[in-house]
Amino acid sequence: MARLPRLSVPGLPHLLIWRAHHGGELFADASDRLAFLELLTEAVRLQPLHWHGYVLLAQQVRLLLTPLAEGAVSRAMQALGRSYVRRYNLRHGQVGTLWEGRFRGTVLQPETELLPALLSLDTQPVRLGLARTTAEYAWSSHGHYAGLRHEPALSVPAVYWQLGNTPFEREAAYAALAARGLSEAAQQRLEQAALKGWALGSPDFVAQLQQQTARRLQPASRGRPRLEPGGAGVRQSHVPIPHPGPARPQPS
Repeated sequence: MARLPRLSVPGLPHLLIWRAHHGGELFADASDRLAFLELLTEAVRLQPLHWHGYVLLAQQVRLLLTPLAEGAVSRAMQALGRSYVRRYNLRHGQVGTLWEGRFRGTVLQPETELLPALLSLDTQPVRLGLARTTAEYAWSSHGHYAGLRHEPALSVPAVYWQLGNTPFEREAAYAALAARGLSEAAQQRLEQAALKGWALGSPDFVAQLQQQTARRLQPASRGRPRLEPGGAGVRQSHVPIPHPGPARPQPS
């Protein structure tokens, strides 16, 4: 099956997953992670992008971005990927790429999917057993939203401001949501959408988005075609079959 072109829509949040080549590791130590965040900050600064969240894992990076212009995400990720590989290889005496290929991603409905996507990033280390709590893991955006530190490069989305009337209320509310975590079904829904490139949102959101692109935004329906009643082996047509009308009289 041909690979679908990457979906990118200015003005809407994008959940990205970028994985290591052949199960390798992207970061040897804290110095590598700091360097990656510095390069990411610079890549975002040079493009019309809002950067909302991140998590750096050993074998993958997950990001939440909103592009403001066509191609902004791809340009930023291309610059980041190249600059980080050069820096990593020079420091560790290696050659070759670190990435499995192009990053994967999905477009999200901001009102309903952005906050769960942000929580999915920040709770991933706990889900994978890398930390007991989200606050223990230093390499995600959780600290910024829970009030543990300030990261000026991050752009706070509108749905976060709705969590409370004061900074303390918003930070406490976000920390409570992160402590509760997402269900396994919600995590898998976000992850599979990002890996397969399907838009994520309400049916109306997807339908409106489909009007802007010829690219398919949802997976095709599964299952075997239905059969006509009493007609074994006859496939159900997607086009209504006209009634044949009264039978013509046969010539005598």
